[in-house]
Amino acid sequence: MVPIYIVLGVIALIVISIIAIYNGLVSKRQTVNEAFSGIDVQLKLRRELVPNLVETVKGYAAHEKSTLDAVIAARNAAANAHGPAALGAAEGALSGALGRLFALAEAYPDLKASQNFLNLQTELSSIEDKVAAARRFYNSAVNDYNTAIQQFPASMIAGSTGFTSREMFDVGEAERAQINIAPAVKF
Repeated sequence: MVPIYIVLGVIALIVISIIAIYNGLVSKRQTVNEAFSGIDVQLKLRRELVPNLVETVKGYAAHEKSTLDAVIAARNAAANAHGPAALGAAEGALSGALGRLFALAEAYPDLKASQNFLNLQTELSSIEDKVAAARRFYNSAVNDYNTAIQQFPASMIAGSTGFTSREMFDVGEAERAQINIAPAVKF
């Protein structure tokens, strides 16, 4: 009779362990989903600012149509991107286009002094900081999740229950190239 209790105890322990591992994986997957949602919210706020910024610049630099069109095209591409890799690349392109827009503003002193432009630039900068923080949180959550589904014994449960690895939120090749270039300072 005692051996039966031991066998039942071992089986119960195995079942409880499997349930705990599965629930831990579900929790990590939900954290990844929540983190991506946080990035998405900040990026939507950023994309909502872009038309206001472009309209403000148009008032001062209407003949710079190619730069303004590039910003709008990059914004639209970012709005239509899906998945972390595509979204990261599209947002990187938008960052580059916005950088060119701000560089353009340097040539127009009236624009640089415009309170509306300055407010939009400050708000965009604040959102950029929030996007960077959300991106770090997401990538950390993805790293934890991907590690969890690859470690033993969770890897056996993850593979059989549909847990697959997730992509990191990458800034894209264009923005990564810009990160490695020292800014030019002119007097």
